[in-house]
Amino acid sequence: MASANEGLPPFPVLILKTGHYALHHGGLGIIRSLGMLDVPVFTVIEDRFAPAALSKYLTGTFVWDTCHLPRSRLLEGLERIARQLKLPTVLIPTDDAGAILIAEEALTLRQWFLLPKLRSDIPRSLADKSRLHVLCKQLGIPCPHAISPGTISEVYEFIDTAAFPVVVKPSRPWLSSKVKMSIASSPRALLDLYRQSEAQVPSNLLIQEYIRDGEDWLFNGYCNATSECLVGFTGRKLRSFPPHLGYATLGRSVTNPALLRQAEALVKAISYAGIMDVDYRFDKRDGQYKLLDFNPRIGAQFRLFEDSERIDVARALYRDLTGVSVRKSPQTDGRVFVVEPHDCVTSMHHVLRRGLSVRNWWQSFKGTREFAWFRWNDPIPFIMIWIRLAMACVAKAVRVLPFRRSQPQHS
Repeated sequence: MASANEGLPPFPVLILKTGHYALHHGGLGIIRSLGMLDVPVFTVIEDRFAPAALSKYLTGTFVWDTCHLPRSRLLEGLERIARQLKLPTVLIPTDDAGAILIAEEALTLRQWFLLPKLRSDIPRSLADKSRLHVLCKQLGIPCPHAISPGTISEVYEFIDTAAFPVVVKPSRPWLSSKVKMSIASSPRALLDLYRQSEAQVPSNLLIQEYIRDGEDWLFNGYCNATSECLVGFTGRKLRSFPPHLGYATLGRSVTNPALLRQAEALVKAISYAGIMDVDYRFDKRDGQYKLLDFNPRIGAQFRLFEDSERIDVARALYRDLTGVSVRKSPQTDGRVFVVEPHDCVTSMHHVLRRGLSVRNWWQSFKGTREFAWFRWNDPIPFIMIWIRLAMACVAKAVRVLPFRRSQPQHS
């Protein structure tokens, strides 16, 4: 650990969340990664009993409901926190809305915070999936065929030539929408999802080709102000939640030189700076790695990756922004990252549908394992996540039970 900790200055870190997701393992990963190096880590949190707030590596919490606050209130709150912390503070967002806020208000926030230097419009253009698709086409970057319909007639035109199923997702996921990323198996299902989306946030839907025969790959990296990747990592997403669609619940670090070159060329072309979490799918039909999503922020599964100096993307950002050099080193292959509660659900899904044998499930954990929640010397977040999940299940059962009792009984 000495190589990762050597010479680090005492500047604090603030983790910024702008939504309600108390059971988030990405924030806990930052707390542990930097807290273990004696970096003072603080976090914005929804409530004092969020699992990450109970980590022994956390220096302090700011209980603040940031969800749906206007930008002026967010800036006022960040200024108050910065004045309490006193020292220049490294600000790390864990969601797209936070990344967009920081980039677009960088001139104001730089009075108190240490931030990557990038153009203010870049995070919004990357996080917006429709704009990302247009950018891919302009730069010649392989990506699945997709449309962002403005009218229902465009959906009908798409249906005429589409092969089902297709992936449906919000184009701007930081906007309030009850339409979540899902697979539409038929034209009728697609039309229903479009109508739901249009009723809530107009023109906020991306309909994307579903690549059946492929492999899910991840790229995580950190670029400095000149868009040089100081660290870059690749790995396989082996299981996800929800199954086949969501975030990685089990990933394995695997060096992929071709994907590294492709991803690093992309960030150089768009003059990106900061941490990024990028999803690709290898299309076996044409042998191309196709870009699915570009998250201009830290990914929840970033602890899957370390280099031979034990540097991850959070440590690389901290070192670079505080003036400590980052020596480029090869990534450590064979690391396995497991999000315990949700991987249990996903694994059961695959086993019941005979897509995963018990033997293969057991073998999937082989390697240097790191768990999202469990750590012997920091057990309270792991205990609390199961308590919170149990409470959520009970609350759901209480809501459903009166409805079932009210249903008419048929003899």
